[in-house]
Amino acid sequence: MEQVGLTASAGQRVSALSGGQANRVSLGVALLGSPELVVLDEPTVGLDPVLRSELWDLFRRIAEAGTTMLVSSHVMDEALRCDRLLLMREGRIVSDTTSAELLADTGKTDPEQAFLVLIARDETADTGSRPQTRREQREAAAS
Repeated sequence: MEQVGLTASAGQRVSALSGGQANRVSLGVALLGSPELVVLDEPTVGLDPVLRSELWDLFRRIAEAGTTMLVSSHVMDEALRCDRLLLMREGRIVSDTTSAELLADTGKTDPEQAFLVLIARDETADTGSRPQTRREQREAAAS
């Protein structure tokens, strides 16, 4: 309860908690047994900006303590909070990168705009006109 910031709510039923507190309960349950990996699907959807920020701070602390956090999200600014990004479109991975590489590779400062650039590149990939990403360049150089 302490790890997820719910000590003060210990005596309450989950149904009486706010959306952010309920998300913390789910996270607390997921952390039982000290797992090596926690998978979170849209963990901040519908939450106000303060609660989103608090949860991301909590995710970071959990990750720094050694737990791998796998987060799915459609909120692209949340991608900047992650160490690694697997960006997907229509069930396919279009990029395996970091937030810094994503922005550098696309020349954008906004992660949503950067993602749209990747989608446009991916759509032209069949024509062979798409430039290589830095990761592709590294992989080609290593082989």
